[in-house]
Amino acid sequence: MILPPYKHQTVTTDFIVTNNNVLITSDPGTGKTRSVLDAVVERKRRATGGRVLVFAPLSILEASWVADCNTFTPDLAISMAPAGKRDAGFAADSDIVVVNHDGVKWVDKNVHVLDEFDTLVLDEFTAFKNKDSARSKAMLRISKRFNYRIAMSGTPNSNTILDIWHPAMIVDGGKRLGNKFYNFRGSVCTPLFNGFANEWKDKPDAIDTVAAALSDITIRYALEDCLSMPERTTSDRRVTLSPAIREQYEILMEDAVLYTTQGTVNAVHAGAKIQKLLQLCTGTVYDSAGEAVSIHKERYELVMSLVAERKHSLVAFNWRHEREALVEIAECEKIKYAVIDGTTPSGHHAGIVQKMQNGELQVIFAHPQSAAHGLTLTKATAVIWSSPTYRAELYKQFNGRIYRAGQKKRTEVIHIAARNTFEEIVYSKLQTKMDKMEDLLLLLKNLHIDKGTK
Repeated sequence: MILPPYKHQTVTTDFIVTNNNVLITSDPGTGKTRSVLDAVVERKRRATGGRVLVFAPLSILEASWVADCNTFTPDLAISMAPAGKRDAGFAADSDIVVVNHDGVKWVDKNVHVLDEFDTLVLDEFTAFKNKDSARSKAMLRISKRFNYRIAMSGTPNSNTILDIWHPAMIVDGGKRLGNKFYNFRGSVCTPLFNGFANEWKDKPDAIDTVAAALSDITIRYALEDCLSMPERTTSDRRVTLSPAIREQYEILMEDAVLYTTQGTVNAVHAGAKIQKLLQLCTGTVYDSAGEAVSIHKERYELVMSLVAERKHSLVAFNWRHEREALVEIAECEKIKYAVIDGTTPSGHHAGIVQKMQNGELQVIFAHPQSAAHGLTLTKATAVIWSSPTYRAELYKQFNGRIYRAGQKKRTEVIHIAARNTFEEIVYSKLQTKMDKMEDLLLLLKNLHIDKGTK
């Protein structure tokens, strides 16, 4: 039995069917994928749509797109075309072909495969925000071959309003934000000289300007507005660096060189220094050869004590040594776990998700970049950040793995940080970025509602 879509999903589907160019900025967990799939079905029914090409993160080609298609629109045929299987995926007798983001460069060199396609879908369109990247340039070139263009992301401007320009350019060819990036930047940002170069800061009215320009092609639903969601809380846990580690931290702060009995770590510029400081807070820094220089592991005992107190959790880690420390404790304590990171074959993600949803796992240790998109892990009720990420997009998306449609229980997000270190600053900066992103999303939502009531 196929469950009927939620009302907001039906409205989104109708919006897609009646617009050639669409930006979907609804929250993670609102079911954007199903709305697109239902729109494909409706266009087929009307005989107004051809084949559909979807670009999505590699980790969710099967776990999200294939799974949702089989669940909600089983009459549609879908094929995957990851690296090594591009030709087979496109040659299949399918209505939808899903490709990982970097596959756009292959498609750009083999445009003959696009002859029967008329619909382009970009899942997590922030992957194409950098106008100068090879894949962004390739996407802009091939986008002109499609009659219908749909771009999806719940985090459209995680760093700056400038992030939205190139995805919008792909969707509407520059009709709304212009086809000249530097003109757009000059209209929404102010240059500030930092002593080395200009930094471009969003103008006070930048969000309003962009939201108004994109409102006619944008549809946006906040998770709480369309679903009855249980309470979610955020809390902090602090660990204290030992006197020895604190001394090493201060030395690295001053000299950017940390001497240990195991090796020497050099930070060649400020950014690298902060990275090394954050690594040191988590227990390890890496030397110039990429080898881990072990320092301490106290924080992982805290993380795993939080895991042990909860039935099902999702733990975010940023470095290999974190994963190793967490896995070591889990095995010692006989806690059932799985890992999702760059070493996990993409074909295994769906199985890991299913095990968690079946209650077979107490915890999944995951790198945010590998598990931030498309995975539904609503059996878990806690996200524990073993260490912070700089990227607001990944932060919001990762937390959205448990806080989404299907979640019935109270959820929590827990931040782990060492006192009086850069970790606390990162969490603070992260919240500032989140606030800016939420401002744009709220405006897009309100402008869409206003237009719908006229």
